[in-house]
Amino acid sequence: MQTPSIVLALLLLSLVLGLSTVLATKVNKHKPWIETSYRGLITENTEEVLLDPPLVALDKDAPIPYAGEICAFRVYGLDAPFEAVVLNRTSGEGQLQARRPIDCEHQREHTFIIQAHDCGAGPGGTGGKRSHKAVVHVQVGDVNEFSPVFSSLDYSGSVLEGRVYDSILQVQASDQDCSPQYSQICNYQITTEDTPFAIDRNGNIRNTESLSFDARAHYDISVTAFDCGQKQAKHSATVHIHIKPVCRPGWRGWTKRVDYEPGTGSKQLFPKMHLETCEEAVSSVRTTVELQTSHIGKGCDRETYSEKSLQKLCGASSGSTDLLPAPSAAFNWTASLLTDGGRDSDLIYRFDGRQAAKIPHWISPQNLTDQFTIATWMKHGPSPGLRGEKETLLCNSDKTEMNRHHYSLYVHNCRLVFLLRRDFTQGDSFRPAEFHWKLEQICDKEWHYYVINVEFPVVTLYVDGVTYDPYLVTDDWPIHSSKIDVQLTVGACWQGGEVSKARFTQHFRGSLSGLTLRPGKIESQKVISCLQACKEGLDITSLESLEKGIKFHFNPAQSVLVMEGEDLDQVNTALRKVSYINSRQFPTPGARRLHISTTVQCFGEDVCISIPDIEAVVMVMQPSEPRITITGAEQLNTPASDLAAGLSLFRDLHIVSTVTKSDRADHNTEHRSGVLEEMVHNLDYCDILVLGEELKGGLESLQLPRSALLGKHLDYTNSTTGMSIYGVDSLSHYVQVIRQVRFQSLQKGASVRSFRLTCSELNGRYTSNQFTLQVNVLHREKAVKHVSHLVAPPRYTPLIHQPIVATTGQSSGVANAVTIVIVVCITALVVMVVLGVYQLYLTHMQEDVDAHSYSEKHSDLDLSALTITVNPLESIEELQPAEELTEEEVEDEEEEEEEDDDVSSSESDSDEEEPTTASMQPQTKTLSKIQWPKPTALC
Repeated sequence: MQTPSIVLALLLLSLVLGLSTVLATKVNKHKPWIETSYRGLITENTEEVLLDPPLVALDKDAPIPYAGEICAFRVYGLDAPFEAVVLNRTSGEGQLQARRPIDCEHQREHTFIIQAHDCGAGPGGTGGKRSHKAVVHVQVGDVNEFSPVFSSLDYSGSVLEGRVYDSILQVQASDQDCSPQYSQICNYQITTEDTPFAIDRNGNIRNTESLSFDARAHYDISVTAFDCGQKQAKHSATVHIHIKPVCRPGWRGWTKRVDYEPGTGSKQLFPKMHLETCEEAVSSVRTTVELQTSHIGKGCDRETYSEKSLQKLCGASSGSTDLLPAPSAAFNWTASLLTDGGRDSDLIYRFDGRQAAKIPHWISPQNLTDQFTIATWMKHGPSPGLRGEKETLLCNSDKTEMNRHHYSLYVHNCRLVFLLRRDFTQGDSFRPAEFHWKLEQICDKEWHYYVINVEFPVVTLYVDGVTYDPYLVTDDWPIHSSKIDVQLTVGACWQGGEVSKARFTQHFRGSLSGLTLRPGKIESQKVISCLQACKEGLDITSLESLEKGIKFHFNPAQSVLVMEGEDLDQVNTALRKVSYINSRQFPTPGARRLHISTTVQCFGEDVCISIPDIEAVVMVMQPSEPRITITGAEQLNTPASDLAAGLSLFRDLHIVSTVTKSDRADHNTEHRSGVLEEMVHNLDYCDILVLGEELKGGLESLQLPRSALLGKHLDYTNSTTGMSIYGVDSLSHYVQVIRQVRFQSLQKGASVRSFRLTCSELNGRYTSNQFTLQVNVLHREKAVKHVSHLVAPPRYTPLIHQPIVATTGQSSGVANAVTIVIVVCITALVVMVVLGVYQLYLTHMQEDVDAHSYSEKHSDLDLSALTITVNPLESIEELQPAEELTEEEVEDEEEEEEEDDDVSSSESDSDEEEPTTASMQPQTKTLSKIQWPKPTALC
């Protein structure tokens, strides 16, 4: 029955809907309006698009709700990655944004259609209208996200030596960014430092200077690139540039550095060297090889022994006085002078115009005869000023009152002058007095050895073994004899008179070494050559294998070698045999420079091609340093009576030298740990120093028989402070001599004497350990009865090698200490006996309860049965007889003992041991129950 009502409802609903549609059509009359075209910009990897003009839709139906409102913007184009959203429905504002990340490198621009939709006539959006379609162009902004990349990481090019190129090769890099700003390469740069190459903005590489194949045949340089946003390439490109040689005459196959290991003898300098003449036919080749060692010691590597030791080694006559010795306790006048260089040059003294030294009177030769020799090493430069002052090396002048120069050696304006004024006692005629030499060596700032041989009136100068006669000799009158003392000086001249205050004058500026003066005899040519001989120099290996067409010549020092030949192959072979040699056991480490100059002659021409000079270096490596060790008895205990005849101090002395031998992987690695090996070399001095107070003259002395020095290059000096044995000789000879050094003492009351022994090699460059010997003097004491259970000590103990604690007290202090210990021990023993007797008494008291039995036991108790051994030295007076003896009593006791020669010390000892053995068996049965106190640790 409800069907008619349902049908009626449906009809009414249809009527309403139809009516609303008609009404809506009448309400939403207009379409939305937008611009006809838009241009937009979006940065890649962002969402918002900036549009010009802004996205705004207008509707004339406004302000009617829905009909005048904008509900949507639609984007047409399936590939357009954008969408538009409505920001304000009433105002119609919208926003264009990306639906996914935008990549400029994938697509730089986007074009699509956009259309606006209003909201219709009601909430359902029915009857909505659409605007016209507008075109949108969106451009994508680039981000510099990519680095430049080279097309290849390795480039190669080559140049001809001696030429400068505008472009050797070009490198190229690219960038994947989309914009011209970030995709273009704006700059290239060479990152390798100190290279003779440059690169432009287009990647063209050129050389900035001419290149040499000999200097460097190959270059590897790194190049990087920058885009216009200054983003740098992550990976640099490597450019290999090869230098092609142009045939130029010169030496090939040599190295700039040659390492020399000490002790390896002779080493070839250029084993693969050859001369390139570029197919030019040559008629002769002359080559000069020069070893430059002016900075090493005195011009080369010489042993730095004292001049006196060198004279003995070279066989020079005795009697020479060393005026510039190494500073020591005996030779102390050189202590204030400046030394030049390190420990290897301690004998070189530098004078700067302010230093001078007075030679002691006991050193200065007093009587120069018609024959004498002055020798010295000197390095000197030009004097300051146009007319330099006199620079005195050696001068003997009046000490006071007057200012007469008896003889002197000085430099004046690069001239060497020797002055010798004779006395009237040697003749009153006008005689030669000044001898002048003008030589280049005097002011060339190099070391030279000068020897002046005087055979009056003839004076000869030797410079490096070559003789020179004076170019000028002036005469003068002899000096009037006087009683004025003279003063010998080095480095200046002493002016003792004619001035208000005595002072030095005419100071020397330069370096001196080994200044000696020998009166009475001149030096031979052989000895002079030996004294200036060098330990290092050039050599030729396999000299006998040189071709006959090769001529060669060495200078006297073997520092310059000249070779000449007509056959090029023979010259090459000969030059490969040139070697460096250093015969020093411990050479001075460091560089020695080599200079090689060559002259080539062609057929029919004087000089056809030019050969560049060569500069190389011989590097002498650090030698293995020796360790000199002195061993022996460190203590001697001896009676005072034995010192009167003399005591051999170092009779079991040993001196050894060891080095650490190690392997080297190469010269640039450090030494590995090695093993000690004993080696043999020379010493140049050993000093025995008295520790504490000096020796008392007339009572104490160190002695060395002259026979100990026979057959050896040794000498010695002796004083109250010690003994110095010096001279270049072997370790064994030094040991033989030192073992014969004796110490004699007649002094009474002394108890301890200490001595220190040190030895040196190369003038202190290598020194030994400080070996200390202590002599303990035992004084004889009166015979004392010893405790029966102790063995009497011997008179003196044998040699002790182990070190002990040194005592500073005298023998009386030791006796007092012993006395105190004995008194304490005796007191403890007496207390033990009393306590034992008392304890025994108490025991008997407790056991005998019965009075009768107690009395019987008490009567049976005999204390005499206690056989107790007591030290007979009970009184303090008997413990100290030795301290109270006077000197007369000691002498009487010594005389009594000397008269009794039938009884030996061993017999007396055995006699004392017999009663001791008997008394060491006490009756212990009666004392078995006594609880004895424990003895003290002191007893």
